[in-house]
Amino acid sequence: MRSGERYAERMSLPVAGWLAVLALAVIAAALSNMGDLRWWRVAASAVVLVAPLVGAWWLGRLPVRVVEESGEVWLHVDDARLPMSAVASVEVLEPVAYSDALGVAQHPLAFAVQRPWLNRGVRIVLDDPEDPTPYWIVSSRRPERLRDAMLAPESAAV
Repeated sequence: MRSGERYAERMSLPVAGWLAVLALAVIAAALSNMGDLRWWRVAASAVVLVAPLVGAWWLGRLPVRVVEESGEVWLHVDDARLPMSAVASVEVLEPVAYSDALGVAQHPLAFAVQRPWLNRGVRIVLDDPEDPTPYWIVSSRRPERLRDAMLAPESAAV
């Protein structure tokens, strides 16, 4: 972790997901070539092979960090930032509650950052009358540690 970081994780694809993407990419590349070794078919097969791998990496690059900056704690989700001074509560969502929170009951102005391969997360209820967003929902592999890092007193590392 970097200086001032209390918590950091990436929403990367698990190993089984990478193996599935690789297998599908190899099959698609083989089917796109059909045994023809002319240069344009080989080039197309290479693109078909690499594109899903790049897409899977891109989807998993999203960072979630809790950082202490200038005496205040901030939640960073990719390029979105939330100061803990605007947070009323943080709730850990187990798989069923997480699924329900992302379903039809979700508030239309809620801020949600999720990945389908993560089935847990946190709901961060806001206490900012200037912000129309009622809460954030953020996927996490370790939502308890994320919550603890967010709610720990200033200058306390988790």
